[in-house]
Amino acid sequence: MFAKRRAWNLLAILTVAAAVVIGVQVPGTSAHAAAPLTVAQAIGQQTGATGTVRGYVVGQPTGTTTVIRSGFPNDYALALADSPSQTSTSQMIYVQITSAFRSAYGLQSNPGLMGKQLDVTGKLSAYFSHAGLTATTAFALVNGTTTTTTPPTTTTTPGDYDGTYYRTAIGLSGTSLKNELNRIISAQTKLSYDAVWNALKATDEDPSNPSNVILLYSGRSQSKSTNGGGVDDWNREHVWAKSHGDFGTATGPGTDVHHLRPEDVTVNSNRGNKDFDNGGSPAAECPDCFTDADSWEPRDAVKGDVARMIFYMAVRYAGTDGWPDLEVNNSVNNGSAPYIGKLTVLKTWSQQDPPDAFEKRRNQVIYDQFQHNRNPFIDHPEWVTSIWG
Repeated sequence: MFAKRRAWNLLAILTVAAAVVIGVQVPGTSAHAAAPLTVAQAIGQQTGATGTVRGYVVGQPTGTTTVIRSGFPNDYALALADSPSQTSTSQMIYVQITSAFRSAYGLQSNPGLMGKQLDVTGKLSAYFSHAGLTATTAFALVNGTTTTTTPPTTTTTPGDYDGTYYRTAIGLSGTSLKNELNRIISAQTKLSYDAVWNALKATDEDPSNPSNVILLYSGRSQSKSTNGGGVDDWNREHVWAKSHGDFGTATGPGTDVHHLRPEDVTVNSNRGNKDFDNGGSPAAECPDCFTDADSWEPRDAVKGDVARMIFYMAVRYAGTDGWPDLEVNNSVNNGSAPYIGKLTVLKTWSQQDPPDAFEKRRNQVIYDQFQHNRNPFIDHPEWVTSIWG
């Protein structure tokens, strides 16, 4: 019996030893969690891997090189550094605060977090075109040996925003709804035109191949790295043509990623600044697209996407913040006037092609990672009819 006991003890020791060698945790044994990364380490490990970073809250990023320390505009982001007195943004990591954590860790709601030390878990990837931590899943306030952690974030559905983001718009219609949506979605982070490249690589990522983006009109999946001006490259298509209102690529409507999409350079040029309508001849290099001298018809799978981007622009840019008052009308060949048509066709497209998973994900990524505002017509397609009849 003693021999058997010694044999079992030896077997247990060997099992635990083997588990240690290969990195497997055996029931009844404890595993030591990896130490959190410092901010300096996290800045040097922007690989997209998941990690936990420990640092002091030093402010809220509002741009690639701008971090504010008071008067926080929202609860969407914070900056961490290895020292609570750090002022150099190059020594900070920008943290995306996903929706489940904003009430507890957003600086507008919790300005007292300034100078406190946090452990944050997320994806080590760029945020605001700066070393960042995105898609965060856990926050912990470091206080000696104790921490408190908010439960992990959950997937958000559009309806979840009715009681928060859209709270003041629910129940309105017509002009009142349009004006209130303008007020809501005008609170946004604005990107530079250069920053749009990286934003599109995230917003339009191919769900079947994370190395690629999906081109809007042609539907082709193409490598993220082939962006540029070459014939077979993809570039930044302004769905609301930038000449319609003559806003160019200036920060504002010219850089708003809710209507900027990746597209083949040749196809983008073919669409040009044409309005949207049905009919025409088959468009080169764009299966199921049609065009004529003054209009463009995209493939069926994105007709609704195009319509909802146009309606977003008409609500967001209403002449209230120095930009032209963009409007949807029932004409084509609008030239440089701040109008795009054809309204009747766009309304039909929005009904025929309701929001799909790709479009909804894109809206969420823009909200969570980049502009922090939403396209209300993706969340509530019925508001198209409520505003435009």
